[in-house]
Parts: sequence; structure tokens; C-alpha cells
Amino acid sequence: MLGTVLLVQILNFAILLMMPPPTPAIFTANRVAAVARAGRDPTGLLKSEISNGPPRQTDNPRDRRIAASIAGDLGLPRTKVTVETERSAMPMFAGAFRPPMAMGMGPRHHPPSFDTALFGPFVVSIETPDGRWRVIQPSHNMIGPWRMRIILWFLVAMAVAAPIAWALARRVAKPIKLFAAAAERLGRDPRTDPLPVAGPPEIAEAASAFNLMQERLNRYVEDRTTLIAAVAHDLRTPLMRLSLRLEKAPDDIRASSEGDIQEMNQRIGSAMAFVRDMTRHVRRQKLDLRSLAESVTDDFADRGDAVVLHPGDALALEGDAPSLKALLANLVGNAVKYAGHADVRLRREGGVAIVEVSDSGPGMAQADLERAFEPFFRAEQSRNRDTGGSGLGLASVRAVARGHGGDATIANRPEGGLIAQVTLPV
Repeated sequence: MLGTVLLVQILNFAILLMMPPPTPAIFTANRVAAVARAGRDPTGLLKSEISNGPPRQTDNPRDRRIAASIAGDLGLPRTKVTVETERSAMPMFAGAFRPPMAMGMGPRHHPPSFDTALFGPFVVSIETPDGRWRVIQPSHNMIGPWRMRIILWFLVAMAVAAPIAWALARRVAKPIKLFAAAAERLGRDPRTDPLPVAGPPEIAEAASAFNLMQERLNRYVEDRTTLIAAVAHDLRTPLMRLSLRLEKAPDDIRASSEGDIQEMNQRIGSAMAFVRDMTRHVRRQKLDLRSLAESVTDDFADRGDAVVLHPGDALALEGDAPSLKALLANLVGNAVKYAGHADVRLRREGGVAIVEVSDSGPGMAQADLERAFEPFFRAEQSRNRDTGGSGLGLASVRAVARGHGGDATIANRPEGGLIAQVTLPV
């Protein structure tokens, strides 16, 4: 930043050395009087116009001396001529507008010709016989070329400084871009590689804090899943003891109890499988989502289920093949279980792959739709093992979708049935 500022200052200093302001043209009282008599200036440096309004009166002594000199040259009374120079219009800057001095002379000993000389912006008003006023003042194009050179130099300075400023802006914004990319990767894969701790002290400290946050989040999730796995594992021991004790029970009690124990074992197995899938280290790779969907639907079709995969283009994305395959199998399996068939559609919209699994079943109540992705929630409230699942299928679907940076939703179709939609970034 300091280098850029220094470069701009060097360019400004170069303007003063290479393009000093032009010396202002100096007009004598005699020349102004000649322009007043002729009505125009042959050189074009002065312009002469007729005005109806009276001029502004000033009390500057030098302006009055110049006006008296012009009036005497024209043979007019002093009151017929007024002069207004820039320093008389702006008294606070009067000291900044002084006539050039001859070498070796002080400010009070300049040549007499400069006492009645005009330079810089000025206005000379001369009353005409018909009562109007002839106004004589410098033309506006006296220093036009110099101003154009200044503008061109400014454009050159911009062309020189712009690449440096652009590089500086990129350097300043690069750490922010890296943090945004790291946050995106963390949303897709909590076990992604940590940020490199490098750069200025502030950036390195922020990267260390980000990596520590990522580590704590992973530890928090692992602690919760480990607790669930431990509870599920420990429940199998008392269930085993109950099974052994029921062998001596009457047949009717043993039959009903064995069914309940078998159902609890299935739920515990599903919970442990869910935890295992959520905690295992996945390996992301490029894959074709349509090929995975074809594999899943073919498996269901081989078992005699009515499953249809609508045709479409290939959908390439980066993900974990076993997890995505389990996601598709859960969605298709739910549709087949509750509706007897499943329609699978895959498409791409922008940078997102969309998976839709629909059926024509009974649908779900609105309150159940809002809780459908909660672990162990079952909309089918009967305890029938044939119709009710473990309540972890949709929870696993959403966990896999969000683990890939997407999401999963479910809704009732207007024509009846349900439609489950999964979005995955491509």
C-alpha cells in the first residue's frame, strides 16, 4: 500500500517537473483600449461583448489605476471604465496573484508597465454612448492545451497505478476467499483438510481458530454418535438374557415376546448401522449419479418391485458412492414399502443435481411431514414390523445429503402420494 501511494506521489511530482503551469498572458492597458476601439481582438486571446447590465464596482486601488489608464487612452471619464481582477473578486487570495517582477527588484519596485498590466482572469467594462457596456475579458481557451496534457497525464497515471492496485486488492481479498472456500468444504465434508496456517500474523491466527473450530465440531459429533453406539450396544446384553429366560415361559408368552425382542434387535442394529455410516471416513471421488440410480433401481426390479427410472443425461458429481447408493435405496425402498411402486427422476438445474422419488401412496399428514426426518420417528404408528420401519431411513437420507453439501425434503403430491427430493451440488 505504501508503495502504491509513493508511486502516485512520484507521478504527481513528475507533473510539476515535466508540465509546469503555463505562464499567463499579460495584457497592457493600451492593448485593452485598442480592443475596445476595434471591437475585437485579432489574436483571439481577448473577447469583446456587449452587455446591458452595469458592471460590478470594486474598491481595489490597482483596479482603479488600470481603469483610469484605459479611460485616459480612450479619452473617456474615469467613471465610464471599471476593472475587476481575480484578486479583487476573492480578497482572501489577493497575495497569490502578483505580477511578475524584474530580476533584483522587490515587490514595491516592479517596472511601471506592470502597474497597469492585466493577467489571469479579469473583466474590463467600458460604457458605450448608447448606455450599454462593452465587456472585455480573456478567452477561455488560453490554457486549454495545458489542461489537456494534465488530463492525458492523469490517464497515464491511472493506467500505471491500476494494475498495482488490482494486485494489491487481490492480495488483500485472497485470505477472505480462502476462508469462504474452507467454510464451503467444511459444510460438505466435516473431515476435510484443515486450512494452511500461513500469511500475515492476523491471517495465520484466524486460520488456526478456524481449524480449531473444525476439530471441535468433529469431536462433538463423534462424541454424540459414540454415545448412541455405546447405548445401542449395551442394550443387546439384557435382550439376550430376556431371550434365554423366555425359553422356559409358556408358548403363547414366548411367541409374542420373541417378536418384540426381534424388533428391538432390528432397531438396535439399524441404530448402530446409522452411527457407523455417519462416523466412518468417506472417500470422495468423481462418479455418475445416474449410474448409481440405475444400479439401485435394477436391484429392486430384479426382486419384482415396480420401480421406474426415467431416462436422462449423466450427472457427474464428487461424492461417496456407498453413502449415495444407500440414500437412493432408502428413498426407493420407502416408496415401494408404502405405495408398492416408485418413480425416480434425476435432473440438473444450474450447479445442483436433483433426485426425485415419487409414488401414488396414501401420503402423510402435514404434522408428520415436518418430523419425517427425525431419527426413530415413524408416521405409521402401528407396531407391525412388516409396515413400520426403524425410523432411521429418512434421517440417514438427510444426513448423507447434508454431508455432501445438499439437503433433502419430502412433500405430498397434489395428485396423491409423496415426493422426496434430494439436492446435491455438482
